[in-house]
Amino acid sequence: MDKLLTVALEAAREATEIIMAAADQPHKIDHKGRTNLVTETDRRAEERIITVIRDHFPQHTILAEESGKSTTASDYTWIIDPLDGTTNFVHGYPSYAVSIGVWQQGQPEASVVVELPLNNVYAAVRGQGATCNEKPIRVSPMRDLSQALLVTGFGYEHNRLWQANMDLFKQLTDITQGVRRLGSAAVDLCHVASGKVDAFWELDLHPWDTAGGVLLVQEAGGRVTTMAGDPYSIYEKQILASNSALHEDLIAIMRPKIDTLIRERVLRKTS
Repeated sequence: MDKLLTVALEAAREATEIIMAAADQPHKIDHKGRTNLVTETDRRAEERIITVIRDHFPQHTILAEESGKSTTASDYTWIIDPLDGTTNFVHGYPSYAVSIGVWQQGQPEASVVVELPLNNVYAAVRGQGATCNEKPIRVSPMRDLSQALLVTGFGYEHNRLWQANMDLFKQLTDITQGVRRLGSAAVDLCHVASGKVDAFWELDLHPWDTAGGVLLVQEAGGRVTTMAGDPYSIYEKQILASNSALHEDLIAIMRPKIDTLIRERVLRKTS
């Protein structure tokens, strides 16, 4: 496990150098959708991460946002988002990240997320706690939802999931101290793990959005499930991550919405 973390840190560090060298330069932008952007920096950072992983673990499976999934017989899968928050990066908004998660048979084993441009390095190994810049971190102690600060995100497509999440955004804004939308799920999960916010939820996700952050929350004392309280999988399109103390209160609010989406066949029922 220590070698997994060492290699993840090396890969994330080299990707960070590529990203930050390009931060103030003109960006060549392609569109994967109307608002879903990808830059040459995304691609170069991903290529560098994959090269580092292959140098150390040539037989491991890799699932990366831009290049897809390799096929091997390994139990280990490296799930990579080379630049989570590309739209923020393109606009110079200071909230984006390099996210790397190592999963073994459906369980996270090691994680590294570098929050940029602050260069906060979040890391975790299963059973060894979570750190930010090598200092231990813990989730918040907040137990009162009316005093909580939450964070969420929205998918690129303004579809039924987007509308359902907008409804939750309105509902939770009304009963908490506020809901933020930063534009990077990896950063959101880091902020839950470090106690900056009390919970994060989102609909319409991909595996690379959360694979690096789930273990950080768990190792910092938090809880991660679906929004209906079922066991979480990175292949689900929904997530609820919290400090644990607020989790059941949030599930009670979110489950009716999720049940409706399942009945409408917009979401599948979790197994």
